[in-house]
Parts: sequence; C-alpha cells; structure tokens
Amino acid sequence: MTPASLHRPHILAIEDDVVLGAFVHDQLDRCGFQVTWCQNGAEGLACAQREPFDVVLMDILLPGMNGLDILTHLRRRHTVPIILMSALGAEADRITGFQNGADDYLPKPFSVDELRVRIEAILRRVDLERRFHGLTANEPDAGVEKPEADGLAFDHGRCDVFFVGTPAQLTGSEYRLLETLWRNQEDVLSKAFLYQHVLQRGYSQHDRSLDMHISQIRRKLKAVGYQARQLRTVWGKGYVLTAAVLDA
Repeated sequence: MTPASLHRPHILAIEDDVVLGAFVHDQLDRCGFQVTWCQNGAEGLACAQREPFDVVLMDILLPGMNGLDILTHLRRRHTVPIILMSALGAEADRITGFQNGADDYLPKPFSVDELRVRIEAILRRVDLERRFHGLTANEPDAGVEKPEADGLAFDHGRCDVFFVGTPAQLTGSEYRLLETLWRNQEDVLSKAFLYQHVLQRGYSQHDRSLDMHISQIRRKLKAVGYQARQLRTVWGKGYVLTAAVLDA
C-alpha cells in the first residue's frame, strides 16, 4: 500500500484568528491530516453539516455564531468528535462545552505536538469503539449488561448507562471512564492510568479534561437518581468508585 492510498483523517478547523488558523492548517497538513479551515461560525457549521469529518476543532469565541452554539447544533444530529479551543482561564465555557457534548478541550496557547496528540487520541478511541460495535452488532442484546443489584445497567452498544430505564446520556469518553472505574470498584485509579487507558494520551498536570469528565458523570448519575455508588476524589492519588455511605 502506497502512502497516497492511506486514509488521511479529515479535520475541520473553525478559527477566526488568521495567524492561528493558517498555522493550524499548515502544521496539521504536515502531520498527515487533510484540513478544511473555516473562519467564522456560520460557515463552519454549514461545512460540518454538509461534509463528513473525522474530528472538528474549533474556537469557542467566533464571529457570527460561537463555538458553543455550533456544538449544540451539531449534537442534535451528529456524533463527530469535537475538540474545543479556549483561553486557559475560560473554565465556565469549558464546563458548558462538556455539558453540551464536547469530547475534549485544548487551552490556548498550545503546541503543535499537543494538538496532534489530542487528535490522534480521539481517532484511536473512535477506532476502538467501531471495532467493539462491529463485534457485538450481530449478537442481539450482546452489548447490554443486566442491571446490577442497585439497578445500574451498562449498554455497550449505545455507550450509555441506564437507571430504572432512564439513560444518563453519557458521552463516549464519560462512558469509558465510568466503565473502567466500575470494573475496578473500591480501587483508587490514578489520573495517569485513566488518561492513558481511557483518554488514550499521557497525563499533564495542567490538563483538566479528566476532572471535567468526572464532574459530568457525577452530575448525570445524580440527575437520573442513581445514588448506590459514588465517584470520590482521592486527593493526590486519583479517583475511586465506592459504595455510598448511608446516613445513620
């Protein structure tokens, strides 16, 4: 197989800053990606709805339509992985982005190596999901586990969990994270382990993606009424899924 015949992942970059947009376009092209660059929100949304992309990379602050609005529109019908870019201090926007279905965020400023690693990690996760779904697609109910004694059921096909028939509406990353913690209940899993085995990339102490995902899992399980087990933070070590402590 020649290099020309290999699939080049198609990236949609939505960035209004001309210097940064051109830099991202050129550098990702050198890394082997096919890149389409849009400079405003409305154009980017139209392009994302018109063509299939492997990953969408977009700024939050865009003219015409901001990145959070684009994210909301895309999540109504599309499952394409989305990475948000934002200023380092814009935590409220990042939280809103994860709540609305973003897969990752990249704080500005960032290096080309960091951007490439984030994109490659998402592409690996998508490939793993497709392989898993291909193995279970022809087996009726093979992807659904029976509810545990406390009523939580994992649906591997939908990448979601259900409590008393109600879906938690987890994202793919949130589902993989909860499933990993579920299979290792009462064991403290380090951030480095979870980044490597769930998010498919190395851990950096300034990267808050894992913390955001944990926060969203807690919020979504609480919203469906699930209380039998809790996700606890073990400061300086990581996270653990443990039985809830009932008040006396």
